[in-house]
Amino acid sequence: MRVSIVVAMTIALAAVAGVGAQTTPSQPSAAAPSGNADEGKKLFLSYGCYQCHGREAQGSNATGPRLGPKPIAFTAFNRYVRRPTGQMPPYTVKVVSDADVAHIYAYVQSRSTPPAAQSIPLLREP
Repeated sequence: MRVSIVVAMTIALAAVAGVGAQTTPSQPSAAAPSGNADEGKKLFLSYGCYQCHGREAQGSNATGPRLGPKPIAFTAFNRYVRRPTGQMPPYTVKVVSDADVAHIYAYVQSRSTPPAAQSIPLLREP
């Protein structure tokens, strides 16, 4: 009985943490495995991630959320890749290895922050 309560509470906390992580970007987790951003870029393109999230992981209101440059914590990122909600297909370990997810995460982390709109002359009000 006690074990099932602990398991239920752990699942509930993980679900709440996952929801918060999806809506509020956080600093990348220190537990994130090391990955290679160059390899991650190749994988991001080959797996078709760019089709919804853009080539720079910038996202779009019409297709998929922004992923970078400050992605959600790796554990939440990995969990969502494996068991997404909405229209994203699941990328199981049989499809994308754990090492490949780490490379893709490294690529998303490596994206630079876009310039402020006020710094772009064409976007300034006259």
